[in-house]
Amino acid sequence: MSNNRFTDQTVIVTGAGSGIGRATALRLLGEGADVVGTDVAVDRLSELGQEANTTALTTVPGDVADAATIADILDATGGRVDALANVAGIMDGFLPAAEIDDATWDRVFAVNVTGPMRLTRAVLPRMLEQQRGSIVNVASEAALRASASGVAYAASKHALVGLTQNVAFYYGPSGIRSNAVAPGGVATNIEAPMKSEFAANRVGPILHATMPAPTTADRLAAAITWLLSDDSANVNGVILPSDGGWAVA
Repeated sequence: MSNNRFTDQTVIVTGAGSGIGRATALRLLGEGADVVGTDVAVDRLSELGQEANTTALTTVPGDVADAATIADILDATGGRVDALANVAGIMDGFLPAAEIDDATWDRVFAVNVTGPMRLTRAVLPRMLEQQRGSIVNVASEAALRASASGVAYAASKHALVGLTQNVAFYYGPSGIRSNAVAPGGVATNIEAPMKSEFAANRVGPILHATMPAPTTADRLAAAITWLLSDDSANVNGVILPSDGGWAVA
């Protein structure tokens, strides 16, 4: 980890209160960034602020699925945005298509797809003015295989990959890069219960046979910050698995 890779840069991190988002925010701060961190859980943001103990961190409580939160995040940047890490995400209880309810489907897409789209849309004008910028979305192993989640989560992460690559295509010539990481199992506080007996019987044995041991949030943060940084200047539109080899199993 460099202590100056993000000096004089402002980086937005969603889901910054815990897990991968928290690890990413702390690593960015350690590498010299000014970080605007957002999370739906106010207490987690408070804990992050206490641990970071620096004026380089600005926290914005709110739901990334809420357009008002997007506006608050933009206000907190002070007008400059060099990089964006869309980390916030939720799961779906492994509900298959025959069992998914509208409320779960809508909420998963709101957080996992609509929030990142709105925030990407909001920061692009500033990045275009600067003729540089880096966006990293946190997809999932579920964006690569059908057996890693329920239908809403899998569909949302496939959609996030489409968003990632479309932004890369349109804005790459303007100096803006858009990439994604696809984590496998990660030890975080996100709960992933199987709410479907059918899913447990269908998916459970496959996960048991193929899924590597969960990794740490810090390892995902390392991949995310590499993609955000100029160290990956020639990388655009890539979906980078960080899954312990699960994608090739």
